[in-house]
Parts: sequence; structure tokens; C-alpha cells
Amino acid sequence: MKRILLGTLLALPLAISSLPSQASAAEIIVRPNVHRAAIVHRPIVALFHRKLIPAHWETVRRGNRWVKVRVPAHYVNVRG
Repeated sequence: MKRILLGTLLALPLAISSLPSQASAAEIIVRPNVHRAAIVHRPIVALFHRKLIPAHWETVRRGNRWVKVRVPAHYVNVRG
């Protein structure tokens, strides 16, 4: 019996708030966007350019060594 009373007491505010009223109907404003401004998408200017790095790091017995060779050259993106 206590569960039924507790359930109805908890559900009562939710049931009352879900009922439609005249004030809630007056708050709805519908504005059709008939005259919407045309959006022009402009191309994004590249913030990076590519730079050729004609070398690479090699791991040797005494650590790492910067080796200048043309074969494993690679490009990196540089701000500019």
C-alpha cells in the first residue's frame, strides 16, 4: 500500500506538468526562413607548404647520425 501511495505522489507532479495550457501554446513562435541569406563557401588558404628533407636519422652504435642521402628524402609540412 505504501508503494502505491509513494508512486502516485512521485508521478503526480510529472502528470500535472505534462498537461497542455494556454500559456505554453502562446510561447510557440514559428518563423519560416524564406529570405535566408545565401552562404558563399570560400576556399581555405593553405597554412602550410611542403619542404623537401634530403636526409634521415640512422641509429648507429654510438647513437643517432644524420645521414644526407637523396633516396630516402621526404617532404614535411612547414608553416609559412
